[in-house]
Amino acid sequence: MIKEGIININKPAGMTSHDCIYTVRRLTDIKRVGHTGTLDPNATGVLPVCIGSCARIAEYTELDIKEYDCTMMLGIVTDTQDIWGEVLSDKRDEIFSGKIRLTGNDVRNAFSGFSGVTEQYPPKYSAVRYGGKRLYEYARDGQEVEIRPRRVYIESVDIKDIDLSSYTVRFSVRCGKGTYIRAICNDVGERLGCGAAMSALTRTKSGRFEIADAVDLSYLKELTEKKGTPGFEELVNSLVLPADYPLTSFGRAEIKTAERSKWFVNGGHIRLAETDVTRRPKYKDEKPPFEIRREYKDAYCMYGRLTETDEKGKSCCASDRDACVELDFLGVAFYNYDYKKLVADKVFRRTDESI
Repeated sequence: MIKEGIININKPAGMTSHDCIYTVRRLTDIKRVGHTGTLDPNATGVLPVCIGSCARIAEYTELDIKEYDCTMMLGIVTDTQDIWGEVLSDKRDEIFSGKIRLTGNDVRNAFSGFSGVTEQYPPKYSAVRYGGKRLYEYARDGQEVEIRPRRVYIESVDIKDIDLSSYTVRFSVRCGKGTYIRAICNDVGERLGCGAAMSALTRTKSGRFEIADAVDLSYLKELTEKKGTPGFEELVNSLVLPADYPLTSFGRAEIKTAERSKWFVNGGHIRLAETDVTRRPKYKDEKPPFEIRREYKDAYCMYGRLTETDEKGKSCCASDRDACVELDFLGVAFYNYDYKKLVADKVFRRTDESI
């Protein structure tokens, strides 16, 4: 049986994020599949794909910091803010001839100010919703709508290389959810007065998921051809990470008894005293770098046993993944200050046993 969980995919260029979802559906024969953050078709890199009930953890990953490597081409402006869109202006000849004078310091100065919580105008060809539709739907229909700035978090921008002879700049970005790297390129181009468009993008990290550990989509397609053969399910399951794997910003509460674990998964509230808190929520004592849901400051991954056992175990939310034994990840709970109890937000294990 194929496990529910998360596969960290290295998305190739030329495919949509939905193409990756379709590949995983074919591989697992599980219809409920989703991802934790869209990558543009020509972008590559980390795309965590959630299988089955684990698709419900996607909203929790909004706390994750993402990392990108980007290449930007100076002198070009397009309607999509990348080189694959319709070219609106091309000033590369003016840069080449010296009519537009640029130096490396000019480029570095143009990147200044992209840090902390800032306002960013998303591209008109983007998945941002306006009036019940995506912005790209209006753009494709030739409709102009008011695009409002959104607050995004940019932790850092690091310039790797400036090659004015080829009009290219390579840089890396660490940022929060909803940040458009294309928009950074566009804004830098406007500051320089020559325009700029993104020419390559790779997501190298998304929270705990790293590109070094990602599986190529081509390998998943090869595995699909082996469906029904001996060892197929074991091969697939070896790629599947558990639902709690990315939830490192939440606390960890281990319910002390199987009876209370059953109570929790069937909708019951749990007192903190009925648990061993082995990790506090990251943002309970630490100020978050950007605005987050209040509940996330008191969010806990809940663990327990649904059958009695004398041995105390650990889970894959622990720092040592080799110690993944015994305790089940039951769900996510928020501490409710009115009830003074942990109240389930999402439950990932169920039991029909009466308690």
